[in-house]
Amino acid sequence: MKKNFIDSIKIYCKSGDGGKGCIHFHREKYIIKGKPDGGSGGKGGDIIIRGNSRIQTFIHLKYNRYWVAKTGFTGKKNNSTGANGKNLLIEVPIGTIIKDENKNILIEIEKNFQEKILLEGGKGGRGNSFFRSSTWRSPYYSQSGIKTKGNWFLLELKILADVGIIGFPNAGKSTLLSKITKSKPKIGNYPFTTIIPNLGIVEFGYNKFIVADIPGIIEDASEGKGLGLFFLKHIERNSILLFLISSETRNKKKEYSILLKELEKFNPILLKKKRILVISKSDLIEHETKEKEKKVIEKDFFGEKIFFISSIKNNGIFSLKKELWNQINLNNSN
Repeated sequence: MKKNFIDSIKIYCKSGDGGKGCIHFHREKYIIKGKPDGGSGGKGGDIIIRGNSRIQTFIHLKYNRYWVAKTGFTGKKNNSTGANGKNLLIEVPIGTIIKDENKNILIEIEKNFQEKILLEGGKGGRGNSFFRSSTWRSPYYSQSGIKTKGNWFLLELKILADVGIIGFPNAGKSTLLSKITKSKPKIGNYPFTTIIPNLGIVEFGYNKFIVADIPGIIEDASEGKGLGLFFLKHIERNSILLFLISSETRNKKKEYSILLKELEKFNPILLKKKRILVISKSDLIEHETKEKEKKVIEKDFFGEKIFFISSIKNNGIFSLKKELWNQINLNNSN
């Protein structure tokens, strides 16, 4: 699982050193040694982080953990500045957080094509023409470029999605995601079908929002059981939490309570997010039974709004999408 989905990694980065300044004196016919005209060195290359929505993991960094930008070129005669060292571009998934060795957050990438400089290249050294003065007419001196220091950085991925689908294995999360988006997650009738978070874009009229299918949570997941802590952190950046419980579950209140408890144990702030409860596979319930069960569930779940859906028969899907979009708008306006 971790080989396929890497959501944290350490990489070494070093920006380029500044180029050395040039020592040179103007020369032409009949002039053996003219005034100094050595140019400054070029700036070292920057290390730049860029968001790429096509990347969903750090697997491309697994075998390339050392990133060293090019040094600036040495200055030239005729007061010509040396060329700058080439910048190094590191592409990362949307939702990447970059921390230093003390785990201080330095950069957060939240948009596609968003670019931020992680490390700036060193400045180039001055050439000898810069040091010419009335008292020092022929300086045989130039500066070395500024040397930069490399460091290790921690990259962590926390998936950015408007809605996170949460539930036990086999609740129908992947099926719902495939129904409301164009995503095609792996679906099967066995536990932990989803072993990596799947993302999809929901189109609602002219509007769009992102939904993430979080791998199944079970009791004691916050302590590492099942897929454990490995994916719980991705829920932290979802605006709305959609709890999906199968109609086949006998004790729905208990299952919902377990899910809430695991989230609270992992991070109590998660319980402050907007929650929507959805009962899947409702085509297996008779209409009269459904109405009775809805009243019981609403009472048990403290009056929270509940949706009954059937992904197979497309029942309740439009109403759910409408509610999600309304809640997203409400969150954005607050």
